[in-house]
Amino acid sequence: MANIDGTPGGRGSGEPGAARAALDSLIDPVVAVEEGRLSYANAAAVEAFDLPPDPAGGSAAELAWWTAVEPEIREATIGTAREVSGEALPAPARIHRQDGGATVTFDGDGGPPARDRAVKDRAMNEAPVGITIADAESEDVPLVYANEAFERVTGYPVSEVVGQNCRFLQGEESDPEAIEAMWRAVEEAEPVTVELVNYRKDGTSFWNEVTIAPVREAGELTHFVGFQNDVTKRKRAELALERRTAELEHVLSRIEGLVRDVTAAAAGATDRPTLETAVCERIAEEAGYEGVWIGERDAGRGTIEVRASAGIDPEALPLNADHPAPEAIGEGEARLGPEEAAFPLVHNDVEYGVLVVRGGAIDDRERAILSALSRAVASGINARETSRILETDAIVAVSLRIDDRGFAPAALSAAADCRLEYRRSTHLAEEPAALFTVSGATPGALEDAAANLEGVSVRTVVERGTEGSPELLVELRTEEPGFVEWLSTRGGVVRSISAGDGEADVALELPAAADVRAVVEAIEERHPGTDTRSIRRHERAGETRAEFASRLEADLTDRQLAALRRAYLGGYFEWPRPTTGEDLAESMGVARPTFHEHLRTAERKLCAALFEGDEPGDTA
Repeated sequence: MANIDGTPGGRGSGEPGAARAALDSLIDPVVAVEEGRLSYANAAAVEAFDLPPDPAGGSAAELAWWTAVEPEIREATIGTAREVSGEALPAPARIHRQDGGATVTFDGDGGPPARDRAVKDRAMNEAPVGITIADAESEDVPLVYANEAFERVTGYPVSEVVGQNCRFLQGEESDPEAIEAMWRAVEEAEPVTVELVNYRKDGTSFWNEVTIAPVREAGELTHFVGFQNDVTKRKRAELALERRTAELEHVLSRIEGLVRDVTAAAAGATDRPTLETAVCERIAEEAGYEGVWIGERDAGRGTIEVRASAGIDPEALPLNADHPAPEAIGEGEARLGPEEAAFPLVHNDVEYGVLVVRGGAIDDRERAILSALSRAVASGINARETSRILETDAIVAVSLRIDDRGFAPAALSAAADCRLEYRRSTHLAEEPAALFTVSGATPGALEDAAANLEGVSVRTVVERGTEGSPELLVELRTEEPGFVEWLSTRGGVVRSISAGDGEADVALELPAAADVRAVVEAIEERHPGTDTRSIRRHERAGETRAEFASRLEADLTDRQLAALRRAYLGGYFEWPRPTTGEDLAESMGVARPTFHEHLRTAERKLCAALFEGDEPGDTA
């Protein structure tokens, strides 16, 4: 019985006699037999079986129960434990078979306490986690018990570990801090739980959740109980999550400045070329990207022309080239290639080109981020293009005929048998509305007609004219963005809409540098049945009426502009007045004094805009 007398049996070792001392302290009889002779019996066994004080060398056949136990020993597999019981035995026993012999442990005298211990022993042996008991009173705290799960977890047979300190499970990657925490808990007789890498008998590693707790008898520390739980799967999942989190934090920290700078460039650039150049230069600064370029479709040449670049000097690409850029423009979605990734620049269905990044493989997170940046860049380009309608002297005037009942003014003109003339758009309410003058329909008939149209509503602001020939000022709203608002996001300005008999004539203006063809195609797609009547380019000289109106509107608040517009369109400045200030105030949802305050302020600003060049003393 090598492990009984303290001889090492694994990677760790105990002091000679440590295991023997631990077994001597047990109250259950324990007998060790080798080749039919006793090699050891603890004090409880000497007393229970009337053995001499030093029974080593005695014949096992002299024991009354030997004939019942010997066959069980022969049949037991080396390194296993077997439970035996029967009338021939003084009490239920557990046989631990070792090479060359066996250890037999009896459950006391076989009475109720012994049966309780048998139940406890079975519970410990069949527990799903490894359980060990170490002798706290012996030097080096050797193991005196290990259950079957311990062998399954570690690969070490019980016969090899009894008498050793459990440090034989430790190895190169075992955490020194966790080891120190266990030893400190043992020194201070305190419970502790740690997780560390341990090693099985075959050398493979696993994550072990080790819990150590002191066991006391009559207030005195006698043993430590240990629990070993293989948490490798959970620990690997936790470590993988930590790695993914660290990677994400690294990406986020890397792109935080990129997002901020690109967004600032998109919002603050004064013109499109400046914006595109700034975006390319900023993205090219990022590690891992060799270069960046922005291109735009040239339908006439059948190519993608380079507008700006940084880090590389690309050439124009044919639209049918085997490259992510044509695919991104054609599909309207990001496309990744082995060397370059392309992201479409699209805002409100209007195409402004493509952003191409050259570098290593782009993962899903970078794809999402660069896609979002591309949308921000497209929005910035749209804002620059839209502002040019008021800044450039060269414009393109487009005349359209829209025969589509999905176009609200045309549909309403047919449903109510009336004519509508566009005046202006208004943003007083949460939902933008367009102001139209209506002739040939009463308020009730107009509202009934709108109720039968999907997603269309009207509200009468002012009613004037005669009973047989009513004239109305109405607010027209749609669930989808209205045509005026939709076109403004594409850089266009509606100059007039005249609807009647289910058709509408529309006049709009675009910057000369805008992609007029793309805008017209977008209108045709939105409203099938659109007929382009004319497209002409012309120059403007001096401040136009639209520029004057824009300058005035910029100086007026929304309420002041609404009061002035409703007063004019409602005939408030005519005599006799067809409407009153109270009516107009009610249409705005304000009190009459408030309406007049807004109107007087707007009139003053209008006069200032007209006569801002006059000096106080001028009489001309």
